[in-house]
Amino acid sequence: MATVMVAVPLLLAAAFVWLPALASVGLSFTKWTGVGPIKLTSCADLPSLPGLPQPGCLFGVQNYHQAVTVYPDFWPAVEHNAIWLGVFICFATPLGMLFAVIIDRGIAGSRLYQSILFLPVMLSLALIGIIWELVYAPNYGLVNSVIGRTGNDNLIDWLGDPHLNLWALLVEASWRQAGYVMVLYLAGLKAVDPSLREAAVMDGATGWQTFWRVVFPAMRPINIVVLVVTVIESLRAFDLVYITSHGNPLHGLELLSVSVTQNIVGETQRIGFGSTLGVILLLISLVPICTFLFQAFRREEHR
Repeated sequence: MATVMVAVPLLLAAAFVWLPALASVGLSFTKWTGVGPIKLTSCADLPSLPGLPQPGCLFGVQNYHQAVTVYPDFWPAVEHNAIWLGVFICFATPLGMLFAVIIDRGIAGSRLYQSILFLPVMLSLALIGIIWELVYAPNYGLVNSVIGRTGNDNLIDWLGDPHLNLWALLVEASWRQAGYVMVLYLAGLKAVDPSLREAAVMDGATGWQTFWRVVFPAMRPINIVVLVVTVIESLRAFDLVYITSHGNPLHGLELLSVSVTQNIVGETQRIGFGSTLGVILLLISLVPICTFLFQAFRREEHR
């Protein structure tokens, strides 16, 4: 029975996670439109007939070379993903932690506040995008109505202006991410031994010192989880951008996840090139996660 309980999840993970991931790595070295088989032949050796899709072939590292040198959306997408990650780490995560600390103190109505702050997490990202489209609407949106910029001569197009749309979407994403982080830190705060706080108070530590010197280090496992979740959520951001742009790429909203989708399921259907962008996105996400995990586990070993 125990063998079955272990084998079934492993098989499901292999079928739906690991095998597609490995297949994407393999496809990233090919040139394939998704039609017909992939021949184990160099693309340079196959004839290119006008009007007919070239059969799948081995393209080597040319996809990676084209991605970083020719593809116009690549570097703007990397920059925007980095900004997305920076905002999540520097704003959404501390905000969620602050909410968790305040609610953990047992203030009046804490259950109500917790439910309100967690509500965006329970909503789908598609619904969040629709809600914030109404908030940001140029002529009748909440933001422009409050600041009095609804006229045709002075309105602000929050989602259409390439200098504003990324930051507008980051407000949406942070609204949801803060609630997610809050729940994670609430769980971590509940797990901290109360005797640690009592000892800190008896030693004369202030509330701020108790949290940063005692409570926060004791939540190291939760901190690792929050970091991993933050990196993953920032790099796989797709839904809000897709809803906002209505499926068409907008200047200022280039993201790696959007580029992957456009190349794999778009009109061109460049499966190999889209897989290349997916592999690059995976490698970028693994760098900060592996670095932080290595440092965290090394500190644990030195204790």
